[in-house]
Formats: sequence, C-alpha cells, structure tokens
Amino acid sequence: MYDLNAFKKTANEKIDWLGQEMQGLRTGRASPALLDGVSLEVYGSRMKLNQAANITIEDARTLYVNPWDKEQVKAIEKAITLAELGVGVGSDDKGIRVSFPELTAERRTQLIKLAKGKLEEARVALRGARTKAMSELEALEKGGGMGKDDAKRQKDEVQKVVDDVNGKLEGILEKKEKELNS
Repeated sequence: MYDLNAFKKTANEKIDWLGQEMQGLRTGRASPALLDGVSLEVYGSRMKLNQAANITIEDARTLYVNPWDKEQVKAIEKAITLAELGVGVGSDDKGIRVSFPELTAERRTQLIKLAKGKLEEARVALRGARTKAMSELEALEKGGGMGKDDAKRQKDEVQKVVDDVNGKLEGILEKKEKELNS
C-alpha cells in the first residue's frame, strides 16, 4: 500500500513554508517577524538576530532591538542595514531603532508581485510532490503491489489533497494582499 500520510505531510509543509515567506513581506505595520531573515556574526559564529537580541514593537511603524550584549549594537545595526529591508536604522548606546517607512503604491505593487511569486513557488513544489506520488502509485500498480481500482482511488485522494492545499495557499495570498492594500 501507498503511504498517503507522507504526501499529506509534504503538502502541509508547503502551506507552512508559504506562511513563513508571507510573514517576511513587509506590510505597513512593524512586526518582529520581518527581522527573522537577519543574521549576524557574534563571537565568531553566525546567528539569527532574534538569538542575539530582544525585538519589541515600539509603535505601528517602529521596532526596538535590544541586544543582550551591548557591545553587539554596531554589529546588529550593520546586519540590519546589509539585509536591505528598506528600513531606517538608528542606534544609541542601548539598542537599535528600526523604522518602517509608509508604503507607496509602487512598493505595494512590488510586494504583491513578490507574494504571487512565492505562491507560485509553493505551487510548483506541490506539483512536484504530486508527480512523485502519482509515479509511485503507478509503479506499485504495475509491480502488482496494488490493484487498478485501489491505485485509482489513491490517485483521486492525492488530487483531492492537492486541490485542498492549493485553496489554502490562495487564502494565504488573499490575506496578504488585504494587509498590503489596507
């Protein structure tokens, strides 16, 4: 028999991946998740910013990064600047203030286009997983490990999962588009 749960797990991973990618897209509001992709060199090793500092929301368009080691302020400031997030960065001796400018109509359009690109990446990965599952089912059927009716039923189930996941992926994009346009 074919293990459909493994395929379902892979399909659900695409939903999680797209959700994470969408969190990284900046809307008009400041969110600590926007700095998740920033990493820096601390004591000779690379680490994520959230492992080297506490990130808090000061107001709707400002984050405050409070490093656990105050000597790392300049390194953190440099890492945020190098990440090219399109934010203003200013520091004092205690921490770093990250200011998010108001989104322009042009930038909103770019972000929506980027979000649609991420959706397509998730769909392509899902199609690849579906193709692999269908090939495995056909191989089982030809090898005598599964009857024709069982193979058809399993293929229909795989397609049903793909359709469901595609709907959820669309929902994630729609939610992000609403955030960007508000």
